[in-house]
Amino acid sequence: MILLRLRDTHVQTRPLYCRINLSVPVLDRYFNNEDTRPDFCLSRESVTALLNLLNQERRHGWGAPIEALMFLFWLASGAAYRVVSRVFAIPRSTVHRIVHRVTEVVVAKRHQVIHLPRTPEDLDAMSNGFAQLAGHRAFVKAAGAIDCCHVRIKPPSGPDGQCYRNRKLYPSIILQAVCDHQGHFVDTHVGWPGSVHDSRVLRHSPLYRQARYPPPGHFILADGGYPCLQHPLPLITPYKRPVHGVGAQRFNAHHARACSVIERAFGMMKTRFRVIFLQALEVHHTFVPHVITACAVLHNICIGAGDIVAPDEEPEDDVQDEGETGVEAVSGAHWRDQLSAEVSALEEVPPDHDYCHQASIP
Repeated sequence: MILLRLRDTHVQTRPLYCRINLSVPVLDRYFNNEDTRPDFCLSRESVTALLNLLNQERRHGWGAPIEALMFLFWLASGAAYRVVSRVFAIPRSTVHRIVHRVTEVVVAKRHQVIHLPRTPEDLDAMSNGFAQLAGHRAFVKAAGAIDCCHVRIKPPSGPDGQCYRNRKLYPSIILQAVCDHQGHFVDTHVGWPGSVHDSRVLRHSPLYRQARYPPPGHFILADGGYPCLQHPLPLITPYKRPVHGVGAQRFNAHHARACSVIERAFGMMKTRFRVIFLQALEVHHTFVPHVITACAVLHNICIGAGDIVAPDEEPEDDVQDEGETGVEAVSGAHWRDQLSAEVSALEEVPPDHDYCHQASIP
């Protein structure tokens, strides 16, 4: 190993220190301002935003920028420590230590990137965005779209491993997320085994238990795998199939247009980190939630930097039967009926409409 001192004005103005031979091809391409996406799955702007978020200067070890790049390459390589070890010519145990350290730092910073709307203006922008997605002003009080996705894992041995097997018969861990109209995640909850129903994951999440969001009069859009609720967490779901009546069919069509943004968000994240989400993670199952959370953070960073990827495939129709509503839940069916009536009564929103009309709130 040799000690080198570098200055990369595209990352920060202070010198960067590392203890690695920078003739490593992936680092040579990075420090020579070549396209970073083939090696790290992120654009140069996204990598810079990540380094600014971490805001660390390690003058010992390998150096913060180098360690962050190792972490990104590890994600791009499908969580294979041996691959990173060969590419960077460092011991696999060192790769393991660096990956875990950077992952924990990224996860610790998640609230700076994944957060609920912080101002009334942010909430209004989101609600108006959902009305545009739905193509109808009746959805102007929508404040998010929620769903779950399954991440393949290698389950623990023994009887406990069976509880990770989901309804499609492969072992997984569940990510529940709420996104805004642009596909930014505003809330995530991860860690439940794949056999658990989406509605149970919701019921045990802080979003449901603490009832801090959305504000009164607003609601979150969800698919038919969730109960239609008004309290403690207002969820508006589509009418169950088969749908009877033109009004209900029209409501479901507008609802699907708005709610599909969460599936597109999952699709973008899976496409960017396809080797993470399309094959079983080769890490201990207790570390998987940290990896998933880090990917969600990076997803938001990329969208904020304009680093957008198109989902590889159309989202699957994976609607489960509605789970138990629970004695503490109050049905939102009446609210849904009011929204459906509004959809039938009002014309569709023109593209440049200012959404001055407010949806009726029960």
